[in-house]
Amino acid sequence: MESTQRSVEDKRGAARADLAERDGVLVAFSGGVDSSVVAAIAEDALGADAVACTARSETLPEAELQEAKRVAEEIGIRHDIVEFSELESEAFIENDGDRCYHCRSMRLSAMYDRAKELGIETVCDGTNAADPGEGHRPGLQAVEELDAVSPLLEHDITKEEVREIARHYDLSVAEKPSMACLSSRIPTGLEVTEEKLTRIEEAERVLRTWGFEQFRVRDHDGIARIEVGEEELEAALDPEFVAAAREHIGDLGFEHVTLDLEGYRTGSVSPSEDERSEPSE
Repeated sequence: MESTQRSVEDKRGAARADLAERDGVLVAFSGGVDSSVVAAIAEDALGADAVACTARSETLPEAELQEAKRVAEEIGIRHDIVEFSELESEAFIENDGDRCYHCRSMRLSAMYDRAKELGIETVCDGTNAADPGEGHRPGLQAVEELDAVSPLLEHDITKEEVREIARHYDLSVAEKPSMACLSSRIPTGLEVTEEKLTRIEEAERVLRTWGFEQFRVRDHDGIARIEVGEEELEAALDPEFVAAAREHIGDLGFEHVTLDLEGYRTGSVSPSEDERSEPSE
C-alpha cells in the first residue's frame, strides 16, 4: 500500500512540476473531482497564475455551477465563468452519437477565448488516464484537436488515483459521483431543446432535495425515467417519495413518471462519454 501511495505522490509531483514551468494555465473546470484535482495542482504550482474557468450554458445545472464556485473557493483558485449556448449548433441539437464532440469543441473554444483575453497560452482539462479506454469517447477528439493539455492523462493518473490526490488536497469532492451534462439524459436521436433541458434540471432538483446522491432523470420524449444508485432504490420506493415524484415531476410536462428498477447505470440512453466520467471542464 505504501509503495502505491508513493507512486501516486510521484505522479502528482511530476504533474505539478510540469505546470510550474508554464507562465500560466487556465483549467476547464466543472467542479467534478477530475477538474478539481487539476485546478488544485495548478494552484499549488502557479498560485495566482492559475485560473479555473467554468462554461455556463443550458446544459449545466445551476446547482453544479454553484458547486463549482464553492469548490474553486475551497481550492483558493481564481474562478472565471464564460457563457455560450450549445443550442446555437444544429449538430448539437440533432443529438447524434457525436453530440459530445460538438459540445466539448464549443466549451473548449470558449475556454481558449477567455485564456487569450487573460494572456494565458495553456488550457488544461481533466481527462484522466482511464478515460481513453472507456469506449465511445467523441469528446476526447475535441480535446486532441484543440491541443488542450491533460495533466492527469499525461502522467498516467487513473480515476482512483485522482480521488487519492483529491484527498491529499482535502477536497470535499474527493468522493463526488459523476454528474454529466443535462443533454446526456436525452436518448441519442431525440432532439435536444431548452424545454427538455429545463424540465430535466427541475426534475433532478426534486431528487436532490430528497437527498439522493447518484441519480439521473432520463427524458424519453415525455416519459421521465428515474434512475438512482442501487443502494438508494429502497428510498426511491418509499411511498412519500413516490407521491412527491409523481406530483412535482409530473407537473413539469412529463406524461408519465417511472422508476427504473435496474437503478443508475452509465450510458443507458446514449453511447457518449459524458455518462462515463465527470465532464472535464
